[in-house]
Formats: sequence, structure tokens, C-alpha cells
Amino acid sequence: MSSYSGVVVSDQWLQSQFTQVELRSLKSKFISLKNQNGKVTAGDLPPLLVKTKAFRETYKEEEVKEILGDLGTDFSNEMDFEGFLKAYLNLQGQAAGKLDGPKNSSSFLKATTTTLLHTISESEKASYVAHINSYLGDDPFLKQYLPIDPATNDLFDLAKDGVLLCKLINIAVPGTIDERAINTKRVINPWERNENHTLCLNSAKAIGCTVVNIGTQDLVEGRPHLLLGLISQIIKIQLLADLNLKKTPQLVELVDDSKDVEELLSLPPDKVLLKWMNFHLQKAGYKKTVTNFSSDVKDGEAYAYLLNVLAPEHCSPATLDVKDPNERAKLVLDHAERMGCKRYLTPKDIVEGSSNLNLAFVAQIFHQRNGLSTDSKKISFAEMMTDDVQTSREERCFRLWINSLGIATYVNNVFEDVRNGWLLLEVLDKISPGSVNWKQATKPPIKMPFRKVENCNQVVRIGKELRFSLVNVAGNDIVQGNKKLILAFLWQLMRFNMLQLLKNLRSHSRGKEMKDADILNWANRKVKGTGRNSHIDSFKDKSLSSGIFFLELLSAVEPRVVNWNLVTKGESDDEKKLNATYIISVARKLGCSIFLLPEDIMEVNQKMILTLTASIMYWSLQQVTDESDGSSSPADVNACPSTPDASPAPSISGEDESSSLSGEVSNESSSLNGEVSNLSIDDAASDSTVSSQLENEVSSLPE
Repeated sequence: MSSYSGVVVSDQWLQSQFTQVELRSLKSKFISLKNQNGKVTAGDLPPLLVKTKAFRETYKEEEVKEILGDLGTDFSNEMDFEGFLKAYLNLQGQAAGKLDGPKNSSSFLKATTTTLLHTISESEKASYVAHINSYLGDDPFLKQYLPIDPATNDLFDLAKDGVLLCKLINIAVPGTIDERAINTKRVINPWERNENHTLCLNSAKAIGCTVVNIGTQDLVEGRPHLLLGLISQIIKIQLLADLNLKKTPQLVELVDDSKDVEELLSLPPDKVLLKWMNFHLQKAGYKKTVTNFSSDVKDGEAYAYLLNVLAPEHCSPATLDVKDPNERAKLVLDHAERMGCKRYLTPKDIVEGSSNLNLAFVAQIFHQRNGLSTDSKKISFAEMMTDDVQTSREERCFRLWINSLGIATYVNNVFEDVRNGWLLLEVLDKISPGSVNWKQATKPPIKMPFRKVENCNQVVRIGKELRFSLVNVAGNDIVQGNKKLILAFLWQLMRFNMLQLLKNLRSHSRGKEMKDADILNWANRKVKGTGRNSHIDSFKDKSLSSGIFFLELLSAVEPRVVNWNLVTKGESDDEKKLNATYIISVARKLGCSIFLLPEDIMEVNQKMILTLTASIMYWSLQQVTDESDGSSSPADVNACPSTPDASPAPSISGEDESSSLSGEVSNESSSLNGEVSNLSIDDAASDSTVSSQLENEVSSLPE
């Protein structure tokens, strides 16, 4: 397998303004236009640019032409790719001004990467460096490079081989990556480095990070704004991991009755943190309500009250009497340090209202001392509200799938977030464009209950039009949070997404619809082709629990990816878990974006087993297709097969990348969304979820 070098632009400054995902998508459109017209002139640009996601709501074609004309553009002149990029940047600069500047792109989640201004916060960098030094300082491999000096760019240089990011993910969610799969040699080759970054990005998706517009090449280049954006998300996930009833049932003290508990379950972790903070502030006699981690805390008063009620033994009476906000912020940090909080931010960060750093600070205080009671009655009630293990796994899988679709709403809890119907309408519109009548839909927040029912009734109506099995199902069932029904409906959504893509790929697959049996046969043939004797009869085959079959399959599609010295016989539960953990990390390192857990392999969860097999199949078939296509394909020029660069790139032609069948790998990431989508049509295997990537895969089957 050859290593990937990315789209290279001779002008280094120009290249620095774009991510690799953006460059691949833009170059693909440029080449496509060139192939249609024989050459590209400046006059070809206005109709193309107004269809892009970035500009279609900002400009009309005449305005684009006028702006380019004002820049002295000769519309008859032939244009090369770099000229096209410069025109795109110029237009984006005008768009930013027209919209009163770009939105802040430093937020932890759903951060949209701009291509005009890539500024980084030195305070945030220093805070993240302090966090890394604290949590990874004793790591056997990294301790030779730590501590990092925040005043330098050592953080970005150290991140270039991928080891630091993989280790940081494991700190945030222990056990996500099998460290045996990380290439940790002192000097690694480009192929191994790319493997580390592929493993990092696929694992980041698996813990809930948004990696849109981040590709392996961006990490190899150590692009500061992208690295800090990813690191901030990973650290946030770590800091907020306990802000839920499952991990901290004492949080039930924040609410009074079961209805409020349901509301608490639906809140994202940062909102739970605010609720916790206000709960203690109210007890302390603070008159205001804190609604954010920036302007509401920048005077330091809320912090002073909070710390005084949580750790009165360390309080300084002078804190509230101080008039100067900077001095008060300093006293607050001194107080926090005395109660055991590490100092990751400065008084200036508090006074300036740095939302990321203030959120991290409050999360630290929560971890150190949450001040909640251990009322056994309330805690037992909270424990009753949690789901069983299997339901929780399915909810996690659906949540990650929906979030990877790139829709506007970010899902925190599937069962709660679907109840107003809006999220399901967004998913339906994504996988079946035009199916939703938005004039009859109500956008959250929705105060009137009947509006939620209307939304959910439309969801059910569209589901029936798409021939889903919805006998005796009404919109009110979704509003009431019927978990079994919600899981069944989401499964059918994923299966529909899969089958629609396969239908559009018939020209490539000779009209043959793929079923789970095709995936099973492919896997058996692949393993048999290497001379091994392993064989499975179905995706429920109990022999799969040892992990040996999957390791042989991974080795069959890429011989060098499995280190057989690390493989156990898979006889005891401990050996099975070692193999299962290794399988998941090796598959992600290869380029498979999968959401299953080691327990799914050990217990032979049919749904997840099919997903894993399909993802490996997709990767393998994609390699064959890319090699057979050669370098003449426009998509090939820009695409990095099998790497998670496949996050949805901004659509340059205005089409929805996730539904597009262009074969570009920017589409591959979107199809990942369908990763949990099942290829099985028969109900016996209906729980199996399969990568939507597979859908494209099938398209890539050689004739």
C-alpha cells in the first residue's frame, strides 16, 4: 500500500489556508470543470461558486462576477488551480465581511474550520500543554519528550507522529485504543505515521469528537488550529465524562421529580455543569443565574461564591470585597489551588471570558469537590433511570451514526433528543432529500406539545412512504419516548440509507443488491485465499468470539497490519478481550471507522459483527478500485482512500456530499455515517448495522 501525500500547492501560504479535505474537494471540482470545458477560465467560476455551501446563501451569480471584476479579473483568461484557490479565498473574505465576520471557530464541538483566518489562542494552547504534561508526563514513551514548553511550537511538532494524540484519547476514554496498535518507534516511516493518524481520527470519532475537515495529512503537517481544535475536543470529553447520571448518580440532587430527571438526561454535559454550578450558587445566596462560561463569570464573583460554599475552609473573606476583577480572579485561582485544582488558566483568562478555559476550570472544580449529597433514596431512583447494557450500546451506536451524518443538530442522548421530531426530520431529509415538508415542521425550542406531535406525525408519515414497518405506530409514541420503537425506527432509517445508495450503484454492481450473505461470503473467500482454514457460517457464529477470524481477515486485506506476536489463542475471556481490543484498533488504523466495543466481538453481537466485516470489506474494495482507476480519475487525484480524511468536505458544487455517489473519499466519510447501517434485508439479521461506506464500496467492485 502506498503512502498518501495529499494535494500539494506550490505556494506554501496558499496551501496553509486550506485543509487537505477542502483541497481535495476543491481540486476535484476544478478538474471536473476542466474536463467538461477543456480548460477553466475565470468566466466559468461564478456559476460554480454560487452553488457552493459556503456562498449559496451569501451571493448571487452577478455579485460573484462583480467582485471578481473589481479585483481586475479578465474573464477570458485561462485559470490554473492556484488561481482558482485565490479567487475562492478572495470571495470568502468578502463573504466574511458581509456576514459581520466569521463565527468563532474555537468552540469544542461542531467547530467549523474557516479557510481565511486561522488564529489560535496562546492561553488555550498553554492550558492544553499543561493538561498534557500533567496526565502524560509519566507515559513510558512520551516522558522522554515531556514536559512541553507552551511558549514554543513543540506541541505541534510532537503531535506529528500521531502517538501523542492516540495517548490523549486513551486518557479521555480509557481503553479506546489498544496501545499495542500504536506505532511507537523513535523514528517511524510515512506509512506508519499515517497509520497512527488514521487510528487517531477514527478513534476520536468513536468517542464523540467532530473531525469534519481534519485529515491525516493535516495532522502530519502539524497545522496548529486543527490540532488545537481536536485536542480541545478530546480534553473536553475527558473533563465532562462524569457529568451524567450513570457516572454520577448524585446529580439527581439537582432536580425535584421524575419529569425533571428526564430533562436532566437530555441535557448535554456542559449544560449539566451549568445547572450544577447554579445549584450551589443559589445555596450560597448568589442572586444571578450563570448562563455561559464567558461573560457571566468574567467578573469572578460567581467563582468566589461557588468556592466559598464548596470549600469554606479555604476561603478568603477578602475575595468578595475586592473591587478589581483581575485581583479577584487571582484570589479565586489561589482558592481553587488550595482545594487541589491544578492551575491551567490565568486571571486574565477569567477576566477576558475565555469560554473553553472557564468551562475546563469549572469542570475541574466539579471533579475535585462536587458538593452533592449521597442520599440513598435519590441515588437509587437515578440508577433506575439508566438503561440496560444492550440498550445503552445501541443508543451509543445510533448517536454516533447520526452525529457523523453532518446534520445541524448535535445528539447528546438519542432517546431524549428525538422526542420533538425535529432531529428525525433532519435525518430523513439527509438520507431522502426532499421528503420533508419544512413548512409543516416546527423548529426547537418547542413550547407547545402538539407541535412536537405534528413533527413526529410527519416523521411517521414519511417512514410509511419509504415503506418502513410502522404498523400501529403514531407520532405520539415517539413524543412519549418509546425506546423500543425509537430503536426500531432508527434501524430502518439506516437500512433505507444503505439500500438507497446500493440502488444508485447498480450500474457498478450489475444491478445486484447486496445482502449480508454477500459480505459473509466475501470474508470467507478472503481468508481462504491466504491459505488459512478459518470459516464462519454466519455473523452469529460463536467461533467469532475468539477474534482469530477477524485478525486473519485483516491480515488478508493488508498483510503488514497485524502483528501476530501480539495475538492470543482467544480461549479464555481475558485472551478474547485482548484480541477483540486489538482487532478494533487495527481496523481503525487501517481506515475503518467503526463504533463497536470489544464486548460486541466477545459476545458475538450480530449487528456489530456485520458492521465490522462490512467496514473491512469496504476498505479492501476501495483499494482495488483506486489501483484500477489509476491517476486519471479526478476523484483519485484528490482522494486519500481509507483514511478518515473522509470527513464531509464543504460541497463545492452544492450537492450534499453524504448522499453523493461521486466516489470521492470526501464522500466516504459521510458514508461512514451509515456505518452502522445494515446491509441485511431479512429481519433475522435486521439488527446488524453496516457501514454506509460499504455502499460506496459496492460501487467500487471491479467489473
